[in-house]
Amino acid sequence: MSGSPVAPDSAGTTDHVAVVADAWRARWPEALAQWSRFTRLHEPRLCLTGAEAAAEGLRDSFAMIRMNDQSVVIDLAQVVALGLEDHPLEILGHEIGHHVLCPANLGDQGRMVARMGWALPGKEHLAPFIGNLYADLLINDRLQRGQGLTMADVYRRLGADSPDRMWTFYLRTYEVLWRLDRGTLATGPIDARIDSDAQLGARLLRSYARRWLEGSGRFAALCYPYLEDDDGADIRRILAPLRDAEHAGGVPSGLVEIEPGEQAGAIHPALDPDLSGVSPSAPAPRPVGATSAPVEPVAPPARGGQFREPFEYGALLRSLGIDLDDHEVAIRYYRERAMDQLIPFPTVAVPASNEPVPEGLVPWSLGADLDDIDWLESLARSPVVIPGLTTLQREWGTSEGTDPGREPLDLDLYVDCSGSMPNPQVTVSYLTLAGAIVALSALRVGGRVQATLWSGPGQYDTTSGFVSDEHQVLAVLTGFIGGSTAFPIHVLRDTFAARRPTDRPAHVLVISDDGVTTMFARDERGNDGWDVAAMALTRGRGGGTLVLNLPPGWVDPDLERAAATGWAVERVQTWDQLVAFARAFSRRTFVQP
Repeated sequence: MSGSPVAPDSAGTTDHVAVVADAWRARWPEALAQWSRFTRLHEPRLCLTGAEAAAEGLRDSFAMIRMNDQSVVIDLAQVVALGLEDHPLEILGHEIGHHVLCPANLGDQGRMVARMGWALPGKEHLAPFIGNLYADLLINDRLQRGQGLTMADVYRRLGADSPDRMWTFYLRTYEVLWRLDRGTLATGPIDARIDSDAQLGARLLRSYARRWLEGSGRFAALCYPYLEDDDGADIRRILAPLRDAEHAGGVPSGLVEIEPGEQAGAIHPALDPDLSGVSPSAPAPRPVGATSAPVEPVAPPARGGQFREPFEYGALLRSLGIDLDDHEVAIRYYRERAMDQLIPFPTVAVPASNEPVPEGLVPWSLGADLDDIDWLESLARSPVVIPGLTTLQREWGTSEGTDPGREPLDLDLYVDCSGSMPNPQVTVSYLTLAGAIVALSALRVGGRVQATLWSGPGQYDTTSGFVSDEHQVLAVLTGFIGGSTAFPIHVLRDTFAARRPTDRPAHVLVISDDGVTTMFARDERGNDGWDVAAMALTRGRGGGTLVLNLPPGWVDPDLERAAATGWAVERVQTWDQLVAFARAFSRRTFVQP
């Protein structure tokens, strides 16, 4: 065995665990070198008690990785209780492997779990556990064969003598990888099916070692038959101390989109010609001892879209141990989908800008900003600098420039959320997505946004005026009302009645369908909606746009009147066309020549 055994004079006591901690900490550089002499991670968090481990977020297992702060956390009290204190290089090296090899980062952890989910129909909640098994196999194989560590002894020390078929298959796979005699690790009955699957699993791990993400769905498909009866309850219990990568921490990005090959890669390894050696056109081979053909229909037919639905995205995050409610999931979903669609929001010309002009020098006093000191002039006055006595600062005046200044528009956004609109927390709402694209574009360049979600009379949600808070804007846009249809005229009225001539120009954007004409009705005070709309355009000084989902040839006198009174009326025939509109919106409507 590698490592330096610690004398068990007081095994289990805090004093003994502290001795183990010192010994393990001394081996940390050596553990890093198992991967590369260039590997850099800060020292592990070696917890002396279960309470310390719990405070670090470590539950059940004796080790964990945290991807959000690149930390390794070890519960040494549990390590000592399991009799593994003389394996510092094996355990520390294994945890480092999760940071270096698999999954290495939160994004790849999420992508691996997503791929495995397609291969586990009805068992998607087990994808993180299967991902942990897969990563452990890859890491342990590298350390045992490449670095000569005794990873096999760690599993022997667990002392689990279980007849569970998946546990036996898992240990038999290690035996095949490391050319150990049958029964060296796997003490349960090894029938022809288990042996065949272990041989295939070992071949998969070696073939996909450098492209492990591509092989992850195949490994999950190989494990699937062993999970059908009991969700792998026994192996999950046995390996509870080693489930170190299931809660890596943080919310990974990039999971909204379905990657190319994600579904197609969720196939049984026996159906992979790179592993089976059988042409794709040949009949699929049957594993030795199998009573039926390999599980093939693990991935549903490829869908036309390239993105998950919001509820699927939420289920994936929760499978990673990320506890968010549906609304918070939706906020993250639409933000991520909008990000690659963003363009700089337009600016409008304002009177000629003022340019700074240097004027005289004045004393710099203690307590003022150090950056204000003019060091050249201060040293010219006295070679000995005495802060507050010999220090000078420059005064600046202004001079009118010749180039016009540029100022971002504010955005007053109204998104229809009546009963005919989709719930953005369940299925994709292109109204929400378009609103997010335009709103985030405005915020990106310094504009402010007032977002209002509306449905029937008195049914609306709005931000606290024009804000720069991205989360507040998205929280409104991703809500759902689902009532009748009545535009909130009072919000438009009150917004621009209080608008001053010195305020920045604001553009009014309404996303709806034919129900938009309710904005021209009378408000609760009896004001004519047409008068309110005209006042908003006049005081806003940034224009107004109605983008509406209308059938071809749709004619409405109210919309014709709106266009004649200064509103730009844009039409889309399908909701998904709103994305292209949102991207082109600022260029086409607001950018000044």
